[in-house]
Amino acid sequence: MQGNFTYHNPTKLVFGKDALDGLAAELAQYGPRVQLAYGGGSIKKTGLYDRVIAILREAGKEVFEDAGVMPNPTVEKLREGAAIARDNDVDLILAVGGGSVVDYAKAVGVSAHCEEDPWEKYYLRMEEPECRIVPVGCILTMAGTGSEMNGGAVITNHDSKLKIGHVFANPEVFPRFAILNPELTYTVPKYQMIAGIFDIMSHLMEQYFSGVDDSTSDYLMEGLMRSLVQASRAAVANPTDYEARSNIMWTATWALNTLVAKGKATDWEVHMIGQAIGAYTDATHGMTLSAVSPAYYRHIMPHGLEKFARFARTVWEVSVEGRTPEELAAAGIDALEAWMREIGCVMSVAELGVTDDMLEGIADATFIMEGGYKVLAREDVLSILRASK
Repeated sequence: MQGNFTYHNPTKLVFGKDALDGLAAELAQYGPRVQLAYGGGSIKKTGLYDRVIAILREAGKEVFEDAGVMPNPTVEKLREGAAIARDNDVDLILAVGGGSVVDYAKAVGVSAHCEEDPWEKYYLRMEEPECRIVPVGCILTMAGTGSEMNGGAVITNHDSKLKIGHVFANPEVFPRFAILNPELTYTVPKYQMIAGIFDIMSHLMEQYFSGVDDSTSDYLMEGLMRSLVQASRAAVANPTDYEARSNIMWTATWALNTLVAKGKATDWEVHMIGQAIGAYTDATHGMTLSAVSPAYYRHIMPHGLEKFARFARTVWEVSVEGRTPEELAAAGIDALEAWMREIGCVMSVAELGVTDDMLEGIADATFIMEGGYKVLAREDVLSILRASK
C-alpha cells in the first residue's frame, strides 16, 4: 500500500428488504426532536412517508418537517434547513430520499450551530466545522452518490453560478446510520436510475485513473466496475430485478465510502466539470458526468496509457491480440462509451441545455484538481466541453 493513512468509517448500514424494521432501534439512541428532511413529495405518493412517520411517532419523537429538498440543494435551502434545526434544537436529522437529500442533511448538520455563513466557511474557504454538529441518519431511496456512508455534501449557489462539494473529514459529519432497502429504489424514474448508475461508475473511475496507483485498491475497483456493468444491464431490462438493484445499491456505497481511495491519489476532474455544468443548468448530476466523460478520458488517455490499457483488458475484456497499447486503451474507452449508450446515458452536454455562450463561464467555474494523470489548463476544459457538444 502507498504511504500512510487512517481509515475509519462510523456509519452503520442496515441492508435488505426488511431494513426499515431497524429504524426504531437507531432512533432510540437519540433525543426526542427529529428534523425530517425529504424532497418534493414522492415519498408520500409511495407510502414511505407514512411508514416513517408511524415509526417516529411510535418511538415518541417530535417531528419537524423539512420538505422540498431539491435535486441540487441550494444555499438558500441550506440556510432554511439550518434555521429549522437551530430554532428547534433538533437531536437528529433524518434524511429520506436520494443523495441530494442526504448531502443536504449533512450540510444542515454542520451549519445549524455555526456562527458564520456556511457557504463562506464550508464551501468557499473549505474549512472544517468547529461547532456542535447535529447527527444525521438516512433512509435511501436512490442509489448512486454514496452519500449514505461518507462526509460529502454538495451545495449549489445560483447567484455565483457555483456548485461545490465539500468532503468533510470529521467523522461526526458522516451519517450515523443508513437504512438501505433496494426495493425503495424501484419507484425512481428510469432516467434517474441510469443517472445513478453512471454516477457510481464515475466515482470508481475518478479513483481508478489516478496519478498514484495501488494494486489492492485497483483490483477492488475493477471488481466493482464489472459487477456494476452486469447489474446495470439487468436493471435496465427489468427495473424491479431485486438482485440487480441490490448489487447496484451495494456497489454505490462501496464506491465512495473512502475505502477504495486508500493508498491512491485520486482525480475528480470529471466531477468538477460536471458540477460546473450543473450550476448553469440544474441538470441531473449523473448525466452531467456522462456527458463529458468520454471526451475527458480520451483527452487524458496518453498520460495514463498503461492504466487505460489495463481498464480495457480487465473491465471490458478487450482482446490484446493485434493491438498496440494505444489501440487497446482507446478500445477500452470505446467499450465504456458503448455501454453508456446501451443503458441510456446522456452523451452530449447540449442535451443538458448547455449552449455555446455558456462554455466560457462553465470553464471559469470548473475547479482544477491535481490528482489525475494530467492537470488541466482552462483551455483543456474548454476543449473537453467542445468535444462533448
